[in-house]
Amino acid sequence: MHPTTTPSADGAGRGWLGRIDGLVGWLSEAPAAALVLAEVLILGGGALSRYALHAPLPWSDELASLLFVWLAMLGAVIALRRGSHMALTTFVKNLSPQRRAWLDALGMFLVLSFLALLVHPSWERFADDLEVQMPMLEISEGWRNASVLVGTVLMLVSVVCRLLQRATPAQILQTGALVAAVGLGLWFSGAPLAAMGHANLVVFFVVLLMGCICIGVPIAFAFGLATLSYIAFTTSTPLLIVPNRMQEGMSHLILLAVPLFVFLGALIEMTGLAKAMIDFLVSLIGHVRGGLQYVLLGAMYLVSGISGAKAADMAAVAPALFPEMRQRGTKDGDLIGLLSASGAMSETIPPSIVLITIGSVTGVSITALFIGGLMPAVIGMLAMAVVVWWQTRGEDMSGARRASKKEVGKLFLIALPALALPFIIRTAVVEGVATATEVSTIGIFYTVLAGLFIYRRFNWKALYPMLLDTASLSGAILLIVGCATAMAWALTQSGFSQDLVQLLTHVPGGKVGFLVLSALAFIVLGSLLEGIPAIVLFGPLLFPIARMVGVHEVHYAIVVVFSMGLGLFAPPFGVGFYAACAIGRVSPDVAIGRVWPHLAALFVALLVMIAVPWVSIGFLG
Repeated sequence: MHPTTTPSADGAGRGWLGRIDGLVGWLSEAPAAALVLAEVLILGGGALSRYALHAPLPWSDELASLLFVWLAMLGAVIALRRGSHMALTTFVKNLSPQRRAWLDALGMFLVLSFLALLVHPSWERFADDLEVQMPMLEISEGWRNASVLVGTVLMLVSVVCRLLQRATPAQILQTGALVAAVGLGLWFSGAPLAAMGHANLVVFFVVLLMGCICIGVPIAFAFGLATLSYIAFTTSTPLLIVPNRMQEGMSHLILLAVPLFVFLGALIEMTGLAKAMIDFLVSLIGHVRGGLQYVLLGAMYLVSGISGAKAADMAAVAPALFPEMRQRGTKDGDLIGLLSASGAMSETIPPSIVLITIGSVTGVSITALFIGGLMPAVIGMLAMAVVVWWQTRGEDMSGARRASKKEVGKLFLIALPALALPFIIRTAVVEGVATATEVSTIGIFYTVLAGLFIYRRFNWKALYPMLLDTASLSGAILLIVGCATAMAWALTQSGFSQDLVQLLTHVPGGKVGFLVLSALAFIVLGSLLEGIPAIVLFGPLLFPIARMVGVHEVHYAIVVVFSMGLGLFAPPFGVGFYAACAIGRVSPDVAIGRVWPHLAALFVALLVMIAVPWVSIGFLG
């Protein structure tokens, strides 16, 4: 699974279409960057006012929530123009250029269809709430609802421009006619489809949804199109429920931690905090057999505990270690296997974006998830350390130099501010000093100050691109959350969730059988859908069942997240595996045969977590 292949704004065609698309970029990029900064200041100021000055700002959360929805939608526009929305390319990447171009045109027409269908319901939702006032800010709710409408229109304009720029007239006519024919067929089949009962779910949420995903339609838009089509053709429910549920899914204030931690991760790399940690760990154990592999595991544990973004974590760690590891004779495939597995291992380390998402959609305490996620990652790290020991037992250490105590001490002092950051973040959440969202702003201010005054590394020119990258990645994630929330609502209203309850409550083996089945299911879902879409879609359906069969909600969450991470980094579909290959500059063909020992070690760790709930819940008190 890779980002879609739509070119960036810089590669847009010239002429009036390029100018229109450029206008869309101008209307979305600068406001989105400003919104990221505004959220940092509002939440940081709110936390400071409440905890330090004992004078809480009652309007701060409401304002942050309002701006957050705008950030999500404008970020989705940026991600669409950059081609950064998550999409499965496994089935189309090896096709001939002609067939790939034809499927790209079809995919853009399907995205266009979803956005066109969404415009009128979004307008209705906006018009309905114009007279409703927000309780604290005392302004119209229309300001909030306008975000979905504006974002939808901007994305629609951008997609139309791209379609006209990239596709030939023949491709446009052929794919447009095919989409229109399918739409008319569903329209005229509305009554028979409604009469099919739950069987019509197969048409929309298996055939249509999986068909869209397999030809490379971004997952968020595939979710949205399947949901809108199901509601429009088989029910009498007003379509405005879709933008309503989308906005509701993207409005959880806890999800604001997503862009803020993404921004924090970028700051950590730019200011040198990540490098300081790695240099210290190398001086400590880099001279022993497998020492650099152990450093990679430890660095991923520490860095993942700060940034929460897997690609950023791997990019911060691997380039600093891989050259020396290669000199010591480590094979490229083993490097990627270790990097991939360490990414999977670190999914449960707070403040993981996936943990934040699962807490927001299921109601599980974020603090409890943060506490419960630390020990499972340690179990996974120890399991991989056994594989490292076995693979490096004959490593040539003749060229390795042991750092003196003086050098270790010096590097420890340099790294101390960086090493303190994960503990500050976790302590602030666990002790109740700040929420998971507010603590991200603490981390941002801390990192900025450390970069400016301690490490003397702060590239002001890089700040605006970092803000845009933050908005783009956040928009891609949050649009999935919004569309998956609408899809989960449709599945629940259809009665599917009740059928699922009946099926899974009778799984042989009781709690253990249910956990094993869930783990295997999320390994597959994590590989095919990525983590967040799978979590948002199936979390609200499966967590009530887990409670019914007697599984602790934190234990279940950790098993699900760890399983999803395992699938995310498992070839041939897991996008994390290909991200690791790209970062390590190793061909997937070389690496694919060498990742399995590390992934097998993680699977053993997963079985330990399933069998021993204490690993997840033993420190909850």
